[in-house]
Amino acid sequence: MKNFLLNIFKDRVVSPWWILVIDLGIVAYAFLIAFVLRLSLQLPSYSVGGFIAAGSWVLFVYLLTFLGTGSYRGVIRHSNYNEFKILIIACFSAFIVLVIVDSVVKFYELPWWRIPRLVLIFHFLLTAMLSFAFRMIVRETYAFLTKKRATINTLIYGAGDMGEITLEAIRNDKDNLFHVVGFVDDNPNKWNMKLHSIQVQSWDKAMSMRAEREIVVIILAINSISVQRKKEITNDCLDKGWKLKVMPSVGNWVNGISNRNQIRDIRIEDILGRKEIRLNQRRISTGLEGKVILVSGAAGSIGSEIVRQLLRFPLKKILLIDIAESALYDLQQELLLSYYDVPFEVILVDFTNAFRMRQVFEAYRPHIVYNAAAYKHVPLMEANPYEAIRVNIGGTKLMADISVEYGVEKFVMVSTDKAVNPTNVMGATKRICEIYIQSLAQKGGVQTSFITTRFGNVLGSSGSVVPLFKKQITQGGPVTVTHPDITRFFMTIPEACQLVLEAGFMGNGGEIFVFDMGEPVKINDLAKEMIRLAGLKLGTDIEIKYSGLRPGEKLFEELLASKENNLPTHHEKIMIGQVQVYDYESVKEVIRGLLGALNFEDNGLLVTRMKNLVPEFVSNNSSYSILDKTN
Repeated sequence: MKNFLLNIFKDRVVSPWWILVIDLGIVAYAFLIAFVLRLSLQLPSYSVGGFIAAGSWVLFVYLLTFLGTGSYRGVIRHSNYNEFKILIIACFSAFIVLVIVDSVVKFYELPWWRIPRLVLIFHFLLTAMLSFAFRMIVRETYAFLTKKRATINTLIYGAGDMGEITLEAIRNDKDNLFHVVGFVDDNPNKWNMKLHSIQVQSWDKAMSMRAEREIVVIILAINSISVQRKKEITNDCLDKGWKLKVMPSVGNWVNGISNRNQIRDIRIEDILGRKEIRLNQRRISTGLEGKVILVSGAAGSIGSEIVRQLLRFPLKKILLIDIAESALYDLQQELLLSYYDVPFEVILVDFTNAFRMRQVFEAYRPHIVYNAAAYKHVPLMEANPYEAIRVNIGGTKLMADISVEYGVEKFVMVSTDKAVNPTNVMGATKRICEIYIQSLAQKGGVQTSFITTRFGNVLGSSGSVVPLFKKQITQGGPVTVTHPDITRFFMTIPEACQLVLEAGFMGNGGEIFVFDMGEPVKINDLAKEMIRLAGLKLGTDIEIKYSGLRPGEKLFEELLASKENNLPTHHEKIMIGQVQVYDYESVKEVIRGLLGALNFEDNGLLVTRMKNLVPEFVSNNSSYSILDKTN
């Protein structure tokens, strides 16, 4: 029987006209019942002709309201609140029309069919209830036939709006296996109440639930929760052997749709992050409105997130510049599926190519440039200074010069904490970029506002330790850490990019904005936490192996050099680094000589030139350390 019904429902959508016919049948049936209820034994006193005429008139009015509201056009098996609301509006509109016409007929004593007022009331109520019941029966029957039996006992942590959205997403997904047995909330006022017939309880009570209702999964569905509380919940779940999942906040939904697929495993970013950043949305929106924005390195981790953040604002157009063909294509497809209103152009180009970049600037005339293109992997750049200099320094200089040439309003450069007292080639190239950008900002006659943003490691970005550790854990280990005491500053990708947007509209130009990275994190502790989140035991299921510091790698990162101070801004997480200011002409000549030497000097001579420009560049654990001894 179930299979027979399923074959009827499966992949079959009933024509809206058939739904209209059924609704009109319900109207006719309800009219008959209403008359029986109202007139009872006096029914024979009412003529059959008058009954048919009155019924036809009622049917005609309801037909008009059904057609006007389109209440019959929904897919019945997927009926929702909005469709039920439209149905009630249609029925109530017909009721009002019938009452008004009946009142006019009575007042002017017109030759028309009189319908007792109580009949109209009964009829309206019966029609609404029966139409609603028809849709509910079809919807629930379809849900029963298609839904898999939920077998995973689940608690939803959060009895607020996000908790309700999560429950709805779970219940509306026929392939879902989560069986929600309770809500958890930290608010004592909600304890022992019921939400959608499901009990709300405290976390302590949830952790002592009876064995027959053994919990398997906890879904964290709450926005207003501290990172410390997340850590506590995570630790409790790990101790109990429960899987902890997260329902992202509305702003992070994929394509803006809530469904079961949004629910994901908790990540290390969730328990290392900090409280939500509050941006000056009005300032940023005003600064970006109607502008053409160019983002170099748009396919990278930082660049792509900057693009996503920018698309929330009223831009005229955004240009996505990158040389990474596959990554750029992937970003293009993501944006095409995300229904952004802002038009964008994907441009495959090497940003170190002067001719091609001038073509781009000439064609699109961007107002604001976000320069996120760079080589960033420390060991690779240590082995290949030529490419580090050509791309990081040469590309940034070219972008800055062309921006001035074409009258760009604002140029925002993404730098790194590795530029502070650099110990490697990559960090030194970024420090030289900072020096050039800041000196160019001081040059007379330059209208472009140059902004530099400096922050530490970004969790989850390509090449960071998090993806590496995830891969190693998936493969069974060992997890490789370079040194047991090595520490790094960490920030999530969205957090870093939000601060880049905020800093872009601060100051007068020429500033280096330093982001508050919080407390440094021991990489060793990070690895241990990720192993725990994977449900593994260190020393039993997987090992940590110490591989030693890599060439150019620091043990501890810094955000400010020893000679630098910082000034506060209106944003608590953004400071202005007080750094040494260089003369533009002198810096330009040194960098011109460095770039000109690329084709005839070896790595040692190139690195020596960099050290002359950046005296604090002292190589660490590198073959270039010998240059520090001879300088």
